Formats: sequence, C-alpha cells, structure tokens
Amino acid sequence: MKIEAINEQLLRAIGVGVALLDRKSLRFNFRNDTFDDWFSNEAEPNQLQELFPDLDAEAMQTALEDNGRYASEIKFKKKRRTLIIALDFTSTKDDVLVLVCQNITRIKELESMIDSYSMMVERNTREIKREKEQVEKLLLNIMPRSVYEEYKTFGVVTPQLYNPVSVLMLDFVGFTEMVASQDPSVTVTELNDIYSAFDRIGEQFGCERIKTIGDAYITVAGLPDPTPDHAKAIANTAIRFVRYLNRRNLSHPHQWHCRVGLSSGSVVGSVVGIQKYVYDIFGPAVNLASRLQEFSEPMEISVQGEVAHVLKDQFDLENIGVRTIRGFGEQEVWRLSDSS
Repeated sequence: MKIEAINEQLLRAIGVGVALLDRKSLRFNFRNDTFDDWFSNEAEPNQLQELFPDLDAEAMQTALEDNGRYASEIKFKKKRRTLIIALDFTSTKDDVLVLVCQNITRIKELESMIDSYSMMVERNTREIKREKEQVEKLLLNIMPRSVYEEYKTFGVVTPQLYNPVSVLMLDFVGFTEMVASQDPSVTVTELNDIYSAFDRIGEQFGCERIKTIGDAYITVAGLPDPTPDHAKAIANTAIRFVRYLNRRNLSHPHQWHCRVGLSSGSVVGSVVGIQKYVYDIFGPAVNLASRLQEFSEPMEISVQGEVAHVLKDQFDLENIGVRTIRGFGEQEVWRLSDSS
C-alpha cells in the first residue's frame, strides 16, 4: 500500500477533513473522503469561496500573509442536523494552502450545556443567598445580633443573666374595643406603622426591642451589651414614644393612647422553643415594668422609685406616692413627664 493511501486511511479514521488548495486561485487540488462526506453536493464546487460563501476571504489572506495561518468556523446542515466545523488554513512555501477541518459540533453542544448549567448554578446561588438574607433579616427581628451570631455558629443559645438593665413595657388603652369595632386591616396597618416608629426611636437610644404581643410592646436598654446609662436611655425612649403618639393623633382619625411602665433590674435572656423559637426575657425587671404600667393613666409613664432617683436630676419626675404592687409589695411610684 502506498504512503498516500495509508495517510488517507489515517485521516479518515480520526475524522479529520483535509483539503489542499492553490494559494492564489483558492481552487481545490485534493480532498479526502471525510471532507467530501461533509461538504459534497450536486454542484461539487472546485473553488473555496463557492463551497464557503460566508468565509471572509480577505481576512483569511491577510492572516496568511502575516503569520501563515488562519482559523474560522462554519455552520451547515447535514441530514437535519446543524454541524459546526472548525477550519484551519496553513500556507506552505510552495503556495499550497492546507485546510484541516474538525467537527466541533459536540464540543460546542457541551460548551452550551456547561454555560446553561453555570447560569443555572449562578441563578440558584443568587436565590439561596437572597433566601439566606431574608432568613437572617427575620431572625434579627426577633433576637439581638450577638444572640443570632451565637445561634448561627453553635445552633443553640446559652441563657444569659443581664444585670442591670432597664425595661419598658407599653400597651394601648381600649385596644380590645378598637379591634372589635374597626376594620381589622386598618388596625393592623396602623399598629405596624406605630411599632415600626417605636423600633426606630429605640434604635436611636440603643434599646433592643424584645417582642410585641398584640398591643403590648417590650423593649430593653442594656442588653445584650452592658450600657451604664441604661435608665436614661429607656426614659428618653419612653418620652419619645408618647411624643410620637401625641403628634400622630393630631392628623389621624384613630386615636392611640398608651400606658408605659419603666423599671430596672435583672433579666434572663434566651431563645425559647424548638420549632417556633423566639428570643424572650424573664425576671423581676420585666414583671415590675408590667405591673407599673397598670398605675399609668393614658399617655403617662410610671417609673420605679429606684429608677426615678437615678433620673430625677435629668428628667421631669413627680412622686405619686407609695403603691402596693402585686408580687413586689409597697413601692414608690413616680410619673415621668415630657419637659419639652
């Protein structure tokens, strides 16, 4: 067997189309069987541009002059399937142009699949990140950030004793009657607006909103990070809560009047529950603040005697006498007023 026949069989075996052309006229002098299988038709063109009319002949000639090589790709249909063929032109010293063709259809299909998969992975990653941020935002709404970080890292939250802190307990006068007589959506919308404003006010003074229970709103100063002036922070917060409601009532048809109780002392903070968990605080300061608000008239702030003595040089306070507080015996109760 001649060497030409052996080369032809090898080229057919590896699935490479090969053609030899005259460099100047771009006419075909030789085409192997694989080349003819891909590009044969009734016309059997003898010139490169007749076979590949979309080929940029000018760019090819310029590249061949510069570095002796030119590469391109073409698409065509073969038995209802679109093939993608890579063309590689090499110029020789004898003005012979060697054209090597490779079927890269499968490679392109795989690249397309990889691109689609990468886009899907990227999209899923963005969705997971967005969902993670939403979960984090939700958890930060029900627990302090340091508690959330502990929960995220270890999966549990160690109960902590915080002493001293100051607690604010607020509820609304006539809320039950309002719920029964007003449109529920209006009531919930307004309550959401008020609580959102309370959250912003509390943040200004370093208070951590613990939870809301219907019309009850609980926030704490000095937790989770100790705050030396926690009593001052909670007093400023309470005054601005009342001030906000007074101004709001001037321009809204529904009137909201609150009662507030302030106390200082120790609390224990932890996450409670397994499936529906929530961060909560327990202790004397919480119970006393709840009892004190019962001594408040609408839009008034009742303050524990010990807290009042700390604040009396900085705030407008009035001693309303000794009261018997359930669970705490007789206690001095003071009224905190907005001096502005």
